Amino acid sequence: MLSSTTLAVPVCTDVPRHLAIIMDGNGRWATKRFLPRTAGHIRGVQAVRRAVETCGKLGVEYLTLFAFSSENWRRPKDEVSLLMRLFIQTLEKEVTKLEQQGVRLRIVGDLSPFEPRLRELIRSAEQRTEHNNALNLTIAANYGGRWDILQAMRRLLLAHPDLANNPDALDESLLSEHLSMAYAPEPDLFIRTGGEQRISNFLVWQLAYTELYFSDEYWPDFGAPEIEAAFEWYRTRERRFGRTSAQVAKPI
Repeated sequence: MLSSTTLAVPVCTDVPRHLAIIMDGNGRWATKRFLPRTAGHIRGVQAVRRAVETCGKLGVEYLTLFAFSSENWRRPKDEVSLLMRLFIQTLEKEVTKLEQQGVRLRIVGDLSPFEPRLRELIRSAEQRTEHNNALNLTIAANYGGRWDILQAMRRLLLAHPDLANNPDALDESLLSEHLSMAYAPEPDLFIRTGGEQRISNFLVWQLAYTELYFSDEYWPDFGAPEIEAAFEWYRTRERRFGRTSAQVAKPI
């Protein structure tokens, strides 16, 4: 993992290097229009396309989208089934376009509950795009921040069993290497659409010093103007990382 924001001060730019989004409000978007909730999820896929294209044009290096949380299994079975089918259909239709756009796709989360067909599509999509570097797109599916920390600890102890008897040797950097997104810098900007103001178990470790932006727009209505407005807000933030304003002030 690249340097943690609690250990080193990252370089800050006007455009976030890593943008993380909770795509919330699909179901409410549809209900407001007297449509089935499934219609909102279908429209939400179109918003994903817009986000990928916009971030690519604006110079974002990493885009992480929260598609399905480990808690979303609690939703009605027919909605979960639709989301799984939509995931399969999207992978089947979009991977070629991502490959052509230079987008590298990764899926993070506990993939074991997914049906074999979906897991195979995920493996294929990751392999087909692994040579790309224009934009690093990560989809968090059956993901939870607490799960991520727990699985990282398990992998760490498997790699270093001696730590069980020497816990003082464990440090943040060592654990970070085993997080599911160890390949990416921590997010600079987090966006949640749909009016809710919480992180909902998303990237619990990684969001420690991320700027949090909440939008009332439902995800299907979230496009380039809304992303650009979020970036404008981001540019007003003073990112101190524990320092004083005087320390971060630009020299005259």
